[in-house]
Amino acid sequence: MRVGIGYDIHALRKGRKLILGGVEVPFAKGLWGHSDGDVLFHAVTDAVLGAMGEGDMGELFPDHDERYRGASGLFFLRSVRDRLKKRRLKVSHVDATVIAEAPRLSAYKGKMRENAARGLGLSLSQVGIKAKTNEGFGAVGAKQAIACFAVASLEEVHGGKKK
Repeated sequence: MRVGIGYDIHALRKGRKLILGGVEVPFAKGLWGHSDGDVLFHAVTDAVLGAMGEGDMGELFPDHDERYRGASGLFFLRSVRDRLKKRRLKVSHVDATVIAEAPRLSAYKGKMRENAARGLGLSLSQVGIKAKTNEGFGAVGAKQAIACFAVASLEEVHGGKKK
């Protein structure tokens, strides 16, 4: 069993769409970033990469590389899914906590969970998505940013079956 932890935070800016877990969430601001700024899928991607021992998103998908400008978080999830197959590894479970003072995300968590499961080739029972506030503290509490923590567990695949 391998375990990885991921984290991401992006500033909120006017003129951007708010994309979380591949879902466009109606809000006056969106997450700033070279890609779509999807902190949920970025944190999950980093958690999987960490469990694989393959670095992080910044190393594999650098923000100075124009190929990744505007790339969707789903693109990054699918990229790590392909890397997993080559390494004969499989995600057992992912769990993520999005931290946002606003907007409220409870109405969108189900679709985010479905998108994460589809992006990684998992069942819904293998994906957990939670949303919390920061109780007014820090940049997240001041509605200047949204952050996400994620954990992923992986198993080796032997003969087409998990070990």
